[in-house]
Amino acid sequence: MAESDWDTVTVLRKKGPTAAQAKSKQAITAAQRRGEDIETSKKWSAGQNKQHLVTKNTAKLDRETEELHHERVTLEVGKVIQKGRQDKGLTQKDLATKINEKPQVIADYESGRAIPNNQVMGKIERAIGLKLRGKDIGLPLEAKPKKK
Repeated sequence: MAESDWDTVTVLRKKGPTAAQAKSKQAITAAQRRGEDIETSKKWSAGQNKQHLVTKNTAKLDRETEELHHERVTLEVGKVIQKGRQDKGLTQKDLATKINEKPQVIADYESGRAIPNNQVMGKIERAIGLKLRGKDIGLPLEAKPKKK
């Protein structure tokens, strides 16, 4: 015990194969021959472009029913927007630019497909000068005195 042999090297642990080597066909067959346990599992939707899946809730909203539906802008409001826009000589694109929205938003509101948003409705009201909400739909907006 007093004497040490500095020329011998003892390997305590041999480095295992890398992940890529362990997955290779050769490594798998070699492990099978040695009788080792091999676990194989297929990743769900591996290598496929399935990141944009339709969830159950989205599908439910798509199949809108009586008890589950989005409130939409009425056609009356759409006609008022269209009339007010045409009276001012604006196209849908001009109106959209004026209120900092996309032209598609104006098209959706005019056709009655849009889900009402009070901010957008307020911008459109101020731009065309007609009321779009409440019981006085289509009447001119009264200029409210600014508070001091």
